[in-house]
Parts: sequence; structure tokens; C-alpha cells
Amino acid sequence: MAAMADKFSHMAALKPAPSTAARAKRAALRAPREEDVLGQLLGAGVARNHFGEHLVVRNWFSTPEYFEPSQVSLELLSRTRDEPVSRKTRAALDDVSKWLFLDTETTGLSGGTGTYAFLIGLAWWDAGGLQVEQFLMRDFTDEYSLLQDLAERVKERPVLVTFNGKSFDWPVLENRFTMTRSIATPKLAAHLDLLHPARALWRLRLGSVRLAELEKHVLDARRLGWHRGDDIESALIPQYYFDYLRGGPAQPIVGVLRHNQLDLRGLAALFCKINTMLNESAETLREWESLDLFGLSRFLQRRGDSARAHTACAHALAIGLPTDIRPKAQRELALMAKRRGEHERAAEIWAEMVANSQDEVHACEQLAIYYERRTKNIQRAMEYANLGLAKLKRQRTDSLGGSSNLYLAARFARQEKAFSERLARLERKGRPSSLAPQRDVPEAAGPKANPELW
Repeated sequence: MAAMADKFSHMAALKPAPSTAARAKRAALRAPREEDVLGQLLGAGVARNHFGEHLVVRNWFSTPEYFEPSQVSLELLSRTRDEPVSRKTRAALDDVSKWLFLDTETTGLSGGTGTYAFLIGLAWWDAGGLQVEQFLMRDFTDEYSLLQDLAERVKERPVLVTFNGKSFDWPVLENRFTMTRSIATPKLAAHLDLLHPARALWRLRLGSVRLAELEKHVLDARRLGWHRGDDIESALIPQYYFDYLRGGPAQPIVGVLRHNQLDLRGLAALFCKINTMLNESAETLREWESLDLFGLSRFLQRRGDSARAHTACAHALAIGLPTDIRPKAQRELALMAKRRGEHERAAEIWAEMVANSQDEVHACEQLAIYYERRTKNIQRAMEYANLGLAKLKRQRTDSLGGSSNLYLAARFARQEKAFSERLARLERKGRPSSLAPQRDVPEAAGPKANPELW
């Protein structure tokens, strides 16, 4: 019961707790006037500050539900090559009440100083669900007012969570703050961009990792209570806004706001999914798609969790990977085994690759190194070096044919030179005068056991 009480206490702490003055400002929304067709259509309120006015639309959604971030996932997501930045990000992520999901709709898709963010969508966890607040410019004269309120929200919740926001949304907003010369750009405590982990985890299976695709194939948005059946195309949004500014219909802007709401809900749900996947135990990994597991393995390896990366890669291979992906997974699994000091296991994987992989030349090279340096079996090392050279020459003939690809020819020449130099060194070592006693070791299937490979 104590644990349950702690959980509810934590969820209660996620409710926004602004100052009295800030709460009064948020409540001070007036109803739009009759001539404000867009405000009436959206069911928006009108916010006012010393810069002017803008529209505000507020909604609370029960889904996606609040999901407690795990310490494991936060540690992985905050790691970068810059250790001080990683520590700062990790410390900031601990306080979920400071998180702010952000997504913008802009007048252009290329960014730059001429691009305006005419709609700014914000969301945060509140009472177990998601509170969404959207700021809309009815005209460019509303921009200063909108940016002033945005600055206040970011000061309250300085940990941004975005999808491609580091490259697009936040730089656009920074430009707009700078262009005002009146409103200071709010400082962020941390910025978590979910595009990069999503790309690592799901691009192999999906190809496209657009948020709409992730919702359909990964998040199961229909189960969460929404879908994009009548959603508008992102590429059309700037034109809808310009048409409205020129006196066109306001109805399409309703679709733009709904699109922005869906993006914010998808963003929150995406974090929950990534959080779950990064925190999974080895026992439940087999429930995932094999390509997703291989993507997880690569992500974990880059973030320094080599033990779990090894487990995920092994599970992906055990479940089954497409023929064009399997050699890459085998190569990475062998490399991880080698780094862990499991040299015999790595040799077993390379031996399998020699027989069944498109990466057979690399496998031959690694086996030559293994037998030369680890088991001191010079004869066996020479056999794999010769096999690798023969396979490389066959690949060169098949790849080049009669073409004049100088780059590819040079690459093959370098590889052949490396094999030839290795063979020459092994031949010197293998002479009777310098031949060291051979150790009896279990030999992986190689040229002698598989003469058809020659």
C-alpha cells in the first residue's frame, strides 16, 4: 500500500504548479469576438499580454497515459560524447514535472529567418494524462504576444521533448526570438530529441520513421484512442495558413490544429514506447520484432551498454533476420564477442559467416587473425588467408567485370595487398625453423572441413 501511495503522490506532483501570478495569467482568456471567425470556430480563448493578443486552445487527453520514466532509459537517452552535457541532461530529466513536449507548425519547411512558427503546440503530463496547450497567430502581428507566452511556459518547464526539434522546431523559434529584439530566448535545462532513438530502433523495419508511420506500426494509435484517418498532409499546412491570411476559409486551420494535437500525443506515446523498450529485460526481448531488436542492439552499443547490446543482437539472430541484414548482425555479434574476450565464440560466428554470408571475406580475415594470434595455429591461419584472398579475387571479377570504377578497383587492390602481406608473414612464421608448437584447439568448420568453399 505504501508503494501505491508513493505512486499516486508522484502522479499528483506531475500536475502543473505555476505561481499564483502565472495561474492568473493563464485563466485570463477572454472569449473571441463575433468577428473573430477563427477563434469562434476553434473554440479558442484570447490571451493578452503587454505585446498584444493571440489565440489559445487548451485540451486535456486521457491518452497516452502517464508512464513513469525508468532510470535505465533516462541514463541511455541522456548519453552523448560530451560528458558534462550528458550529466547535465541526466540531472534535468529526473524532474518530470519540468518536461515540455513541443511541436510547431510553420510557414515553411526549410527553416531560416523568414520562417514563422504560426502555431506552437505544448503538452505536459498532468493528472495521469496529457495537457495540451496551443498558441495560434491570427496574423503576423500576434507573434510577439505568442512568443512572450511561450517564453513563460519554457521558463516553467525548461526540459524540451521534441521530434526533430533540435534540427528544426527549436532553431526556428530561436530565430524568431532573436528577430523580436525584445524577448530573450528562454534557456533550456535539457533538450531530448526522440527522432534519433526512433531512427535507431525502427528504421530497419519501417524505412520511414515519420511520426505518423510510427503511430501506425509501432504505437498502435487506434488502441490509444486516436487515428489519422482524416489528417491533413504536413506539406500542405503552410499553404492552408497563407490562404487563410489572404481571406480564404478558416476551416482548414481546424485540421492544422488537430494535426498538431496528434503530433503532440504521438510524441508523448513515442517516449513511453522508447522508455519501455530500453528498459526491457532479456526474458521479454523475444516478444519484439527481430529487426527492432537489431536496431536496439546497435543503439545500446553506441550508448555504451555492450552487455545488453550483445543479448539483443543474439536474440535478433535467433528469431531470424532478412538475408541482407543477417550478415551485418553476425559481424556485429562477433565483434562484440571479441570485445568481451569470448574469442572462441567469435570464431564460431566467423566460421558460419564463411559458409553462409555475403561478408565472407571479412570473416576469413578475422579467422586468419584468430588462428595466428589466439591459438598460434599458423597453418590454419594460412588456410583462411588463402581462402579470403581467393574469395576476394572472385568478388573483384564479379563486381568490376568490364567496368572502369576506379574507386572500387582501388579498394579491391588495397584488400588484396593486405591479404598478400598477411600470407607472406604467415609463410615466414610457418617455416620449420620458426614454427612454434601447435595447440590442440577445437576447430571451427573451415576449408578442410568444407572443401567446396575453395
